[in-house]
Amino acid sequence: MKPPGFLVRWLRFNAVGAIGIVVQTGALGVFKGALGIPLLAATALAVEAAVLHNFVWHEHWTWKDRTVSHRGAPGRLLSFNLTNGLISIAVNLLFMRVLAGRFHLPYMAANFIGIAAGSLANYLASDKLVFGGQRPAAGTAPATDARRKAAGFWRTRFT
Repeated sequence: MKPPGFLVRWLRFNAVGAIGIVVQTGALGVFKGALGIPLLAATALAVEAAVLHNFVWHEHWTWKDRTVSHRGAPGRLLSFNLTNGLISIAVNLLFMRVLAGRFHLPYMAANFIGIAAGSLANYLASDKLVFGGQRPAAGTAPATDARRKAAGFWRTRFT
């Protein structure tokens, strides 16, 4: 099956991101509004909730053709958190601090502006750093893995 092109992948990324906005906004409302957690801490927690949500969907839909990796899902999750997570938290905290803190914009409006500001950087980080890298040619990865396993089996039994 042919991997999705840029436009399809970009649309999938944004569809996942749209749901992630709902997750982040809902979490921010709970953390700040219902639980009374200070704004910047609530923002960081809400961003992380959205990052984890988005990773699951990107892993299984947006970049599902690129999940064959030497790092495995835990390695990709770590990379996703170190790229998208840090980008999202840094951008959102900056915008929250400046727009809500300094200019007294409502914190939910500052939240949406921060999300939009980090979107392109997050896409590029996901595409190039998290789900990029080594992609086996179609139909070659299972055979290569099978050959490697068979060679190891015979080597340990007869040498």
